[in-house]
Amino acid sequence: MEVSFFKSATLPEQFPPADRPEIAFAGRSNVGKSSLINRLVNSRKLARTSSSPGRTRSINFFSVGKTLFLTDLPGYGYAGVPLHIRRDWKKLVETYLKKRTNLKAVVVIMDIRRKPGQGDLDLLNWLKAFQIKSIIVLTKVDKLSKSRVNRQIDLISNQLLKES
Repeated sequence: MEVSFFKSATLPEQFPPADRPEIAFAGRSNVGKSSLINRLVNSRKLARTSSSPGRTRSINFFSVGKTLFLTDLPGYGYAGVPLHIRRDWKKLVETYLKKRTNLKAVVVIMDIRRKPGQGDLDLLNWLKAFQIKSIIVLTKVDKLSKSRVNRQIDLISNQLLKES
């Protein structure tokens, strides 16, 4: 199936028509959202990646055939971007999450080396309140030993259960 970049949106008016199911990818800046999208569709270059946090500044829509949109959301929690820009991103993402009637789930991506941050917890609680399905994916697993991976999964799972 062909996967291609569809469009970027910096304003809600620029969102494509909600004419097919959509899955969004959200998480802290530089957690690996774009890399995960690339891996899922077996591409190295579809979603632009960077080692510098805060590079995704718009909502990027990728078309999977004519049957699905994958959506790369700007990351949260990066202090290197001016506050007014972070506020604009937050407003854009909140509008997206509230208005996209075709949104089927949000993949919440977390770095396995970190405890879930307040931004992660706020997002998960917000999704729950709006009855939007969430799927949690832990990235950066290759940076830890197998025994540490298992410990981190337990720690993160317990914290998320406690906070929900």
